[in-house]
Amino acid sequence: MELITTTIMKKSDEGVHGNIFGGTLMSLIDDSAASYAAQICDTPRMVTIKIDELLFKSPVKVGSLLKIYGRVEKFGTTSIKLYIEVRKHNVHTGKQDAVTQTFITFVRIDGDGKAIPIHQHVKERYYDRLNKFGKGLLSLEEK
Repeated sequence: MELITTTIMKKSDEGVHGNIFGGTLMSLIDDSAASYAAQICDTPRMVTIKIDELLFKSPVKVGSLLKIYGRVEKFGTTSIKLYIEVRKHNVHTGKQDAVTQTFITFVRIDGDGKAIPIHQHVKERYYDRLNKFGKGLLSLEEK
């Protein structure tokens, strides 16, 4: 898995029970995963079609540092299925506790919103990078 994003939870993210609102976390997951899918597939035209179950394993408080990790689970003809994991990161100890994880699927679309194929070279490049660098996104070594 590779790190997709890191964020600090703010007071404005808090729900009525003193924890971060679940909808805020769901939005953060969707946004982070969409950005990751767009980078992997070389296009901003990716839309969410499915988010699997989200089970919140531990509460998140204001000031928590969240790290979102992901990996490609599989490519379809027009889709990409990602595994996403959210962890609370303790800056003092480096320890990370799982908050939630899910599978999320995106479809590549054209300008009219119709599904179009993800290019084969995108899929091959992802697996080549994963084998060579241990991650699918562009690495500094490739520049």
